[in-house]
Amino acid sequence: MTNAVACNTAELLAILMSREVRDREISACGAISMIPASAMLLAEATHAPNAEIIVLGSEQLSRDLGKDIHFLSQRGKLDLFFHSAIQFDAEGNFNLHVIGDPNRPDVRMPGGYGSGLMSYTAKRILFFRTEHTRRTFVEKVDFVSGAGRTPPSIRRPQEPFLIFTPLAVLRFDRQEGRYSLASVHEGHTPQEVQERTGFSLGSLDGVPVTPPPTNEEITTLRTVVKQRMIETGTYPEWAVTELQPA
Repeated sequence: MTNAVACNTAELLAILMSREVRDREISACGAISMIPASAMLLAEATHAPNAEIIVLGSEQLSRDLGKDIHFLSQRGKLDLFFHSAIQFDAEGNFNLHVIGDPNRPDVRMPGGYGSGLMSYTAKRILFFRTEHTRRTFVEKVDFVSGAGRTPPSIRRPQEPFLIFTPLAVLRFDRQEGRYSLASVHEGHTPQEVQERTGFSLGSLDGVPVTPPPTNEEITTLRTVVKQRMIETGTYPEWAVTELQPA
């Protein structure tokens, strides 16, 4: 996977997540979400020219301080939302708030404004994490910012969600309440991913290799997307430092 080796982690995740953005759908990410922002712009520049993208923190691509995306999601109109978290657990829960005892935490994070709501109401959720270790993928999160599963009486989109990491793509099935390995990036193995995950990923047999980034995706990310981020005020400093020269 020559091309993928040349990518840094941010570029790899942006490319892989961009493939999940669908044309003519509304996709959004929250504030301080540089990788999802570049992923959506890459999708728009390649296979989804008619996608509507909302990037909080952008001078031109945001909407009313985020209120619009929450209203859209509550009305069932938001097709895709990008999330991250500091912990994920075996039950599909995620944590954006504290590490340690919630009453006397070791670390207190900013939390996620509306993150719980979005995880319940957006049609699809994509998570990402720039590290894949047992401190991130734990048996039980220290605080539930958003639940992976809810009682049948609570209506919410039930499509499985994905987590993109530097090692693999994880899939959580809400109906079955368990994770599986959707794919493993070239240069890594299912066994390695399992060893660096604090809960079971199910069967490790027959796990496919993630299709690597293409020359077109890499070049477009480093030229068209990078320039658009600079021109629109969409995390321009990040684009300059993290997206490598073409």
